[in-house]
Amino acid sequence: MEHIIDFKSVDKQSLNLVGGKNASLGEMIKAGIRVPHGFAVTTDSYLNFLNETGVIDEIYGDISHIDPEDIRALDNASEKIRHLIVKASMPRETRKAIEAGYENLSQEYHDRNIPVAVRSSATAEDLPTASFAGQQDTYLWTIGIAQVIANVKRCWASLFTSRAISYRIKNDFSHDEVFISVGIQKMVSSKTSGVMFTLDPTNGDLSKVVIEGSWGFGETVVGGYVNPDKYVVDKITKEINERTISHKHIECVYDPAEDKVVHTDVDGDMQLERCLSDDEVRELVRIARMIENHYGNPQDIEWTIDKELSFPENIFIVQSRPETVWSQKQSTPILGGKSSYQIMVDRGLKRIKIT
Repeated sequence: MEHIIDFKSVDKQSLNLVGGKNASLGEMIKAGIRVPHGFAVTTDSYLNFLNETGVIDEIYGDISHIDPEDIRALDNASEKIRHLIVKASMPRETRKAIEAGYENLSQEYHDRNIPVAVRSSATAEDLPTASFAGQQDTYLWTIGIAQVIANVKRCWASLFTSRAISYRIKNDFSHDEVFISVGIQKMVSSKTSGVMFTLDPTNGDLSKVVIEGSWGFGETVVGGYVNPDKYVVDKITKEINERTISHKHIECVYDPAEDKVVHTDVDGDMQLERCLSDDEVRELVRIARMIENHYGNPQDIEWTIDKELSFPENIFIVQSRPETVWSQKQSTPILGGKSSYQIMVDRGLKRIKIT
């Protein structure tokens, strides 16, 4: 049994072993995309944990006949299951494997207690036909093996939040066929983070890349805590068609005094300053197109820029998933049956003639 596996050794064929998020990270690494290094705690480790601790019987017994509309019953079952998982002891072999993986990562970056992101990666997330995004937990700036182990169990437990249980029932995903892996990934010391789409999410325009960003870690953008800056770029002409600079009043950062990730006020003179230069925008677009071309369909991508490194080596991709809204709507021919490539070229040529 493989308890852990390096991101460099996984790809889209590894979905059942490392979940959607981790499989995508490995796939991008093999495609030449800059991704922070790390490793996955496999779904085998999760299943072994459930069986060795005996938690498995109580879990599926509690939710086998639950009504997804009964909020109180959902919450009670979720709380009980997550408590059982967090309090149970991790099997010795799995713990030793995680300790070895974390030590190797620390040695690679010459940092004895390297900060890592501990991210859930379920086997039924990041699919083209289902939106499981955000249902499981992520723990940023985790330092030291004891905290890593604790957060791995919290990620396992997050497979049984009320929302996740309800979603699986309503979408006919069997609870005992959805497993969870956990990614342990070198933390980026982010100055700016955000998301980007390889189409315009407001209207499905395939000829555009739309980038949204703000200061600090990406949780403020992904979680909707701040109104981010927005950049709209034409894929053909590379022209930045729109720059919308917003009032970015808070940022998500690591506070060494409190030894935790916090939301804090952005300095006054930075709140209305653009968080990305034009060069950074264009490099993000270049990377976005590489990812889209690799996967062959529109993507929803999370990115971050390291304040301690130089451009362009400071730009990292931390997640990419299929865009699920417009991609499904555009499964049939549009605009006279033209392909997305033809549409992009037509619009690009039209733009060039005008300018």
